[in-house]
Amino acid sequence: MLDLDALDFAKRGGVVTVVAQDARTGAVLMVAHADREALERTLATGAMHYRSASRGLWHKGATSGNTQAVVSLAADCDGDAVLARIVPRGPACHTGAVSCFGADAVAADALAALDRTIAERVAEADPAGAAARPSYTRRLLGDRNQRLKKLGEEAAELAVACADDDPTRATEEAADLVYHALVALRALGVGWAELREALWTRAHAHAPEPKE
Repeated sequence: MLDLDALDFAKRGGVVTVVAQDARTGAVLMVAHADREALERTLATGAMHYRSASRGLWHKGATSGNTQAVVSLAADCDGDAVLARIVPRGPACHTGAVSCFGADAVAADALAALDRTIAERVAEADPAGAAARPSYTRRLLGDRNQRLKKLGEEAAELAVACADDDPTRATEEAADLVYHALVALRALGVGWAELREALWTRAHAHAPEPKE
């Protein structure tokens, strides 16, 4: 739990800097400020509150519905900044973007990047000309039997590597399995976002809802 007494509110005229990060994806969503009252309200309600010169004390999403449920709050080493790990219910930016820092901040992790590449392969037109050959991903997406066969093969190879106590090979086989699993899911219209949400829901099945 965040210790408000350990924060240095005086350093920036009564506020600390707050960096809001999506707890599910790791994406940095926005930067704002909060004073003691805003953080007290945040801790009491489980929903992010901020302080600004123009708006005063404000509850993020009170008007737009784009609220931010708190997962954790952590102070930096100087006590003048707070990392707020949150679950956003809608975009963080006033422009309607998911993040104030653009699309690159949202899709910065390796799995998101891989899934984005697979999705791009889905959208690609078939290669023109008899000599043209589609990418491996495109071939898998177009051949149900082949992608299911590869999914089974990669799972078996991972199991063997683990049975052999070979961490290097197991890591490589796991990467192959993740790739083929994402391709198989994409063929069903499911992407990393839906898979991530399912994992998050399982991990936080009993997390308390923020108070109104």
